[in-house]
Amino acid sequence: MGLNANDISESMYDIAEPRASAMIESLRAFGYNVQTAIADLIDNSISAGARNVWLSFCWDGANSYISIRDDGHGMTEAQLISAMRLGSQSPLEEREADDLGRFGLGLKTASFSQCRRLTVASRSENYAVAIRRWDLDYVNQVDEWRLLRLPAEGSIQKLNDLETMPCGTIVLWECLDRIVGEVKTNDQKAQDDFLETVEIIENHLAMVFHRFLEKRDRLKLWINQHSVKPWNPFLPDAQATQILPLEPLTFNGETVRVQPYVLPHHSKIDLDTYNNAAGLNGWNAQQGFYVYRNERLLVAGDWLSLGGYRKDEHCKLARIQVDLPNSMDSDWNIDIKKSRARPPASLKEALKRIARLTRHRATDIYRHRGKIIVLKNAEKYVFPWDKKLRRGKVFYAVNQEHPLVQEVLNLPNTCQPVIRALLRLLEETVPVQQIWIDNSTEPEKQPQPFDGTSSEQVLEVMVEIYRALRKSGMTQEQARSRILTMEPFQHFETLAKTLSDQLILGNLA
Repeated sequence: MGLNANDISESMYDIAEPRASAMIESLRAFGYNVQTAIADLIDNSISAGARNVWLSFCWDGANSYISIRDDGHGMTEAQLISAMRLGSQSPLEEREADDLGRFGLGLKTASFSQCRRLTVASRSENYAVAIRRWDLDYVNQVDEWRLLRLPAEGSIQKLNDLETMPCGTIVLWECLDRIVGEVKTNDQKAQDDFLETVEIIENHLAMVFHRFLEKRDRLKLWINQHSVKPWNPFLPDAQATQILPLEPLTFNGETVRVQPYVLPHHSKIDLDTYNNAAGLNGWNAQQGFYVYRNERLLVAGDWLSLGGYRKDEHCKLARIQVDLPNSMDSDWNIDIKKSRARPPASLKEALKRIARLTRHRATDIYRHRGKIIVLKNAEKYVFPWDKKLRRGKVFYAVNQEHPLVQEVLNLPNTCQPVIRALLRLLEETVPVQQIWIDNSTEPEKQPQPFDGTSSEQVLEVMVEIYRALRKSGMTQEQARSRILTMEPFQHFETLAKTLSDQLILGNLA
């Protein structure tokens, strides 16, 4: 049975307030980086009904600053004081279904993690602009939770945009010790690093808020006056993207929606699309589950410690969207930074099953170069190479059933020792490891068969195969059809239709 507050007298307790100077510095260590910190502030703007958020990154050496302005409904002075209070709302309190917050700490901890001076100006409709400021150096001096009512000297002009707006909020970061430090304005390397940080932030926001940015009139983000374009990890508009069946999973009477995708093999999309789809960290790192809460991305590309799954090269096309309501925060162990989530035990088996099926489908696409092969007859595709096992080890052998190889093997007996020695040498020296390394590190540089080769040169090879098939007793039409079942001539249907006995005679002439 719990304690009743009315039964406890003043003589039975002490007030143990945390020391302001020690606590406020400790709050800087929540593990935010600059992009997750800014994303946390944009959550507040979205919850405030903002349709536009303007981010300004201003370089001036140690005096550089960042501001985040929105056109949301703003706050009155009383509301602003409450919002600036540490732990302004309990995570146990029931939230609106579309609320992106939880702990009542994000504005403060996200800001403190990057700067030593946080100023917030806000205006609610029909109210005057209200301003409050946390200055970490001042709190350290006085060792009290003194929330200042005025901006720092020289900072008021950075808040002026709010005067022309009916409502909205500006969050101003100054003294950017974690981003800039004590550098001079003419430090070119520091300025380049600052600009690179802006690019990292833009890419992160494009990913985290892509579902908001994709909807008309939902949200627009601006960075130094240019708009942020959404980055959708699932390539839903690509023709070759496979959208697997949606699976609704029930937990405590609520629904978790799981939508698997298998992205196209790089041979099925253009180079720009392929490079863009690699995301912030590259194809391998971006595979796995993408966990959203209220359409806001929390976790990007993670197998969630399910079944020992690793980020393997052959599964890099597998990406799975998971949608949660905000009532499941504690069940999924969502942290203050909104960058980690772990599923409840009762959902793990279902998620493992979905992951297994999606990875299997992605592996098939990866290993078969993205081709979905549908044969119109019973004949199998003919490949020049066969995968075989020898004493439990995989090796690759020249397919001696291939018509062109059979034609070579039918040459006079005097040629056979040299031909067979050459085939064996090729089989024993296939550079498997180097091919794997090259394809995994720079897949976009791996050409397709006959890439950049003229039609005439491709036709020369096809003619020799056609000749061999005709000699084996096939009709002209059978030979042409057979060639179209051979790797890689299924991509050269127009050329195959030109094959004929007359063409061979013409080549001989």
